[in-house]
Amino acid sequence: MKPDLFESPDYFGLDDLLTEEHKLVRAAAREWVKREVSPIIEDAAQKATFPQSIVHGLAEIGAFGPYIPETYGGAGLDQISYGLIMQEIERGDSGVRSTASVQSSLVMYPIYAYGNEDQRQKYLPKLASGELMGCFGLTEPDHGSNPGGMTTNYKDMGDHFLLNGAKMWISNAPFADIAIVWAKNDEGRIHGLIVERGMEGFSTPETHNKWSLRASATGELIFDNVKVPKHNLLPNKSGLGGPLGCLDSARYGIAWGAIGAAMDCYDTALRYSKERIQFGKPIGQFQLQQKKLAEMITEITKAQLMAWRLGVLKNEGRATSAQISMAKRNNVEMAINIAREARQMLGGMGITGDYPIMRHMMNLESVITYEGTHDIHLLITGMDITGLNGFK
Repeated sequence: MKPDLFESPDYFGLDDLLTEEHKLVRAAAREWVKREVSPIIEDAAQKATFPQSIVHGLAEIGAFGPYIPETYGGAGLDQISYGLIMQEIERGDSGVRSTASVQSSLVMYPIYAYGNEDQRQKYLPKLASGELMGCFGLTEPDHGSNPGGMTTNYKDMGDHFLLNGAKMWISNAPFADIAIVWAKNDEGRIHGLIVERGMEGFSTPETHNKWSLRASATGELIFDNVKVPKHNLLPNKSGLGGPLGCLDSARYGIAWGAIGAAMDCYDTALRYSKERIQFGKPIGQFQLQQKKLAEMITEITKAQLMAWRLGVLKNEGRATSAQISMAKRNNVEMAINIAREARQMLGGMGITGDYPIMRHMMNLESVITYEGTHDIHLLITGMDITGLNGFK
């Protein structure tokens, strides 16, 4: 395994916009990724296994619920700190960042925002420490971009709810201890339920044969007459706005995370361009290769500025769902384009596990689709600026 020599690009001096706490949080995450993720991630991706040994380390660097108050086991950090942690983790691998994103934004956030005090006290500290791991059940086999069409449902049986249905493409599902499941009640209203592993009729078959996010565990959630205690209902939110609020938080993290993947591809290509000799000189001396590198750093810089500004707005409670959609869409597209250009710069070596680029490229093919597809986010922006609904 080659040593991790990554150096973060900061062409416009964005570090001047960060606090000392931001920099300390980022440094801790970066050092951990170099020490614990980089040495094992290529092997994990080749074997298509999630390295569960890293869960404790993710908790230690505050990757699980960093913005959750310390009262509930979180780190009590701001939204820019959360973004920087996601950036550093995805610099290591998108699948590892997915694990942290799901735990933070799709499991801990809804319990904190939509749950009651008993639920917060019961689950959040254990989720923050990694003692419990969670997953998020929204997407169904026949309802992806249209989650409101879900058929998973629960019926009031008097002393409990009876849950039936299925979810798919669920990160963390194969090993999750709890699932935040979105289902319709008898009136067709969407609510969130905390479903625990071990409940009779609840199973989580793993999804195999993935070419993307190979170091992340993906599965299904199957509910066959699952008896869910009534106190496991999240009481403070109903309707599609519940899961969409969670997705806003997760998409925000992705907007930062994708920058990390892009920076790793850029740094790898830049380093390679200075070492690889062709026609008697480093390939970085050729104009076409300099064009690629110059465009990469330009796009990374633009994405960094967008993510930072979005973080400021999030901290102030002013970030809109449409702004988050724009950042997610732009930054992931930026990252996947850089991965493709970087792969070309490395030639044949770019497809091997000796370098991280092909792994990033394959991962980003999932990232550009999940948490709202590339096209859906475009329509969200279109609806926001025109006031006209292009979904119907």
